Amino acid sequence: MMSGMQAPIATSMPMRRSRRATLALLAAPLLGLATGAPDNALAQAPAGSPAAVQGDSSVKIRLTVGEEIAIATLYDNPTARDFATLLPLSLRMTDYAGIERVSDLPRKLSTQGAPDGMAPVAGELTHYSPWGNLAIFIEGRSWSRSLLPLGKVDEGLAILARPGPYELRIERIEP
Repeated sequence: MMSGMQAPIATSMPMRRSRRATLALLAAPLLGLATGAPDNALAQAPAGSPAAVQGDSSVKIRLTVGEEIAIATLYDNPTARDFATLLPLSLRMTDYAGIERVSDLPRKLSTQGAPDGMAPVAGELTHYSPWGNLAIFIEGRSWSRSLLPLGKVDEGLAILARPGPYELRIERIEP
């Protein structure tokens, strides 16, 4: 009898874990709705996160303003890889809404496999696909449609945060 009573207890623990996992999967879309993000925003968030950069295949870039240098890492996604093909690049950065520095790119970048948009954090490099520009966020902002992740400033954000306009040179750092 004792062993019959123990069996349900032993199987109930895995079932509890299974229920938690199922509830977590069911709750994810609801959390997106509660925050005002689209249904697929949570699934797409990792595409623009530092975790999306793949170890040795990450591309480091140097962002130079005058004699000062900032360093960033490009994400591993098609839009960021397309951006890397434009380097080296010289741009005139201007202030936009006080929270980002923007400049037109020579051409629009690939949007293949890109998320619908993103909520950038301070230091994030992005591509706003309708305008075809580069935006470097000095402060975070809410989710924005057609804003695509390119990379993240590792050091020197204060150099890029200065009020525009200023000249910016972007180059790949060779390993």
